[in-house]
Amino acid sequence: MSTELSEPSEPSISTDSGTPAPGFAAELRDALSARGVLLVVGGLVLQLAFILSYIGAFHAPTPHRIPLAVVAPEQVSAGTVDRLDGDPLAARAVKDEAAGRALIHDRTVDAVLLVNPQGTEDTLLVASAGGPAVSSAATQIIEKADAAQNRTVTTDDILPPAAGDGRGLSSFYLAIGWIVGGYLAAAILGVASGSRPANPHRTVVRLGVLAVYAVVSGLGGALIAGPVLGALDGHFAQLWAIGALTVLAAAATTVALQILLGVVGIGVTILVFVVLGNPSAGGAFPSSLLPPFWRAIGDYIPTGAGTTAVRNTVYFGGNALAGPLWVLAAYAVAGTAVAVLASARHRRGGTAPVAEDGTDVRERQSVER
Repeated sequence: MSTELSEPSEPSISTDSGTPAPGFAAELRDALSARGVLLVVGGLVLQLAFILSYIGAFHAPTPHRIPLAVVAPEQVSAGTVDRLDGDPLAARAVKDEAAGRALIHDRTVDAVLLVNPQGTEDTLLVASAGGPAVSSAATQIIEKADAAQNRTVTTDDILPPAAGDGRGLSSFYLAIGWIVGGYLAAAILGVASGSRPANPHRTVVRLGVLAVYAVVSGLGGALIAGPVLGALDGHFAQLWAIGALTVLAAAATTVALQILLGVVGIGVTILVFVVLGNPSAGGAFPSSLLPPFWRAIGDYIPTGAGTTAVRNTVYFGGNALAGPLWVLAAYAVAGTAVAVLASARHRRGGTAPVAEDGTDVRERQSVER
């Protein structure tokens, strides 16, 4: 008797239940949900906006209405101011050098031109702690203007950055660190427990945790910038308070946007604080060197407000501090109020299933997917 050997058949791949495994198309549909694709597209848009914002703000810094005070004899003062006023300078006459210095310290002007009535060599007072780029720009403009009148100018930096502050950017980087910490902490809580807390009480608890985090974060930043690195010495308590307020402004705003928009709120937070806020904050280039759009928004975003608050505290005796502090406080208060009210409205919109930790189960499941 003979036997015939047959070709071994291909083994079939099956799931544990004995049913065939889904094909590639089905796996692809499971791996890439419509919601996931939309979030990836949103990330791409955010990335391109980041590139556009930074290059748009920094690719061609151009002076615009740099505030300048002119100290000159009465007989030439008006003519000198008329000659210098207009783009790129905003010139005004002051009575003497002391008045000009006071205007620099209270952040009214960025430079003071002292016209020498006995000779042809003038002096330009600048304060590069307020932004080395704008001091350099003012110097170049005045040198060119004086050369046209057969005069020369010597620059005197009356308020340079501290030795440990390099190019005067420590205020900017400190504010960025606080902002990033604020929105990251809020985003992490949202991702871990659901963007939308189940009720206003849970929202208040989350905001309370973030308030404690803001105090600790402000303390840490002030310690690093001051005692640890010596970049911004001598104002520890003030920097701690500014830091706590800056972090709380970022965190409360992030919570509010998460409750209103879900996980998309994190992207909106990054758009406001990073994509728009960082280039317009006055760090690398002060506002008078930025294009109109970034110049207009910088003072009204916490990144710029925090940078200005730190810089004015450390170098300018706390002058012109009310504006940035009001901006930070407005974000903190408005973010808190919107978060609580939005969570109450979300709760009234329907009874959501609640997990043991008090979060919205449906929201958590959506985030996990």
